[in-house]
Amino acid sequence: MRDNHRAGSITVPREPRPLPCRPADARRTVRRAVTEGCRARSVRCAPEAMEDALLVTSELATNAILHGGGITGFDVDVDSHGVRVSVSDGSDEVPVALATADEHGRSLPHGRGWPIVCRLARDIRVAELPFGGKRITAVVPLG
Repeated sequence: MRDNHRAGSITVPREPRPLPCRPADARRTVRRAVTEGCRARSVRCAPEAMEDALLVTSELATNAILHGGGITGFDVDVDSHGVRVSVSDGSDEVPVALATADEHGRSLPHGRGWPIVCRLARDIRVAELPFGGKRITAVVPLG
């Protein structure tokens, strides 16, 4: 399948990145990749776009850890269309939005991450991996 977002993008050589173990590690990796990628392409990243990309990254990483058995793959790419973050985990379960309140209207401490990802990302894809698990890729616009 052809990925239209990559058409005409510039490949910037990069060193292999260690797999993040925590959401904070994933956010640091994304912040560095966005800063370097935008500089290399002379593309501006609005501060709000950076915050959105970091929040989406944090939610995807947290969900992989809490619901998917841990992060098994991670990648970030920047082009003129946006920041593409991919997080893989060992679960075959597709994410769903959970109730954020109980039957009495009391707030529950979960269920907000996936709706945040869906609201902030322009393009979200969930792909099954050949040996089990899934990869979620979300594209957050740069500005």
